[in-house]
Amino acid sequence: MELLVCIKQVPDTSEIKLDPETNNLIRTGLPSIVNPYDMHALEAALAVKDQYEGSRVTVVTMGPPQAEAALRECLSLGADDAVLITDRAFGGADTLATSYTIASAIRHIQRTMNREFQIIFCGKQAIDGDTAQVGPQIAEELGMVQATYACELSVDQAAQKAIVKREHENGYEIVEVPLPLLVTATAELNEPRQPGLWSSIYAKRYTITHITLRDMPHIDESRIGLNGSPTRVRKVYQPPLRGKVEMLSSVDEGAKKILELAYNIKPEKFSHLLVPSEDLVEEPLDTNDEGVDVKDPVQRAASVESVSSSEFKVLAAVKGEEGSKGGDR
Repeated sequence: MELLVCIKQVPDTSEIKLDPETNNLIRTGLPSIVNPYDMHALEAALAVKDQYEGSRVTVVTMGPPQAEAALRECLSLGADDAVLITDRAFGGADTLATSYTIASAIRHIQRTMNREFQIIFCGKQAIDGDTAQVGPQIAEELGMVQATYACELSVDQAAQKAIVKREHENGYEIVEVPLPLLVTATAELNEPRQPGLWSSIYAKRYTITHITLRDMPHIDESRIGLNGSPTRVRKVYQPPLRGKVEMLSSVDEGAKKILELAYNIKPEKFSHLLVPSEDLVEEPLDTNDEGVDVKDPVQRAASVESVSSSEFKVLAAVKGEEGSKGGDR
């Protein structure tokens, strides 16, 4: 099977900083990683490759020349080929222009490398944008069936179909879809593998194919880059902190803290929970069974449930004694 994985090199979100004066992202010295969801997409493709002998995995990304590092990382995990879509004309693209450019590059790869991709894998979203739009838009550009938010995947090459368990806000759904297919992967789909020694050597020596604007003469230049991007970012800012966070060591401590906070809001309602009242008087238990309608199953069940197991044993013993006395008489 011919399998394709679309990945993206993204800034490490744990290291992101914003300029407090301009609210712009500080990119100087910012480390880059492969988008985590794309790593799950790659693992899904490698699992299908392991399942069907002779399968081949191609990895593609769009970005500057330094994005080669992300492609080599994918090669070290087991991918067979890598393609970098890079040109200054592609810079500043939003999700619509990005998906059109990648879809055009996929057509170019299929035509020039004589490959017909049966499954295209993408991460469900990139952690630097969180739009989850590029994967579905690539499928629309290529006219492919799509199964988004996949958390389980089963491929049947003979039947040319796949069964996908999809995750959504109301739970899960299982769908059967024909090939060719585009799948977007969630973190629940699998656990990415570690790179191997020989794969790492292969990745080091591999010559990555570059695709530029000149290689795709039939592309519509009005739909690429900044000019082909209808989205405009007006402002990027860091949201203000809403309050402090306090870690509690135990459940009891947490319960006590919640009661204290509730008391501060409405002391008249929660004061008895924090300060024991000396005026509390225990009400005597009503042991009188009068008023219970034995013909009513609800009342009869309630009266039976109100008797504890120890009380039941005592009552049974008393009744047994009375029965023995009656027999003596």
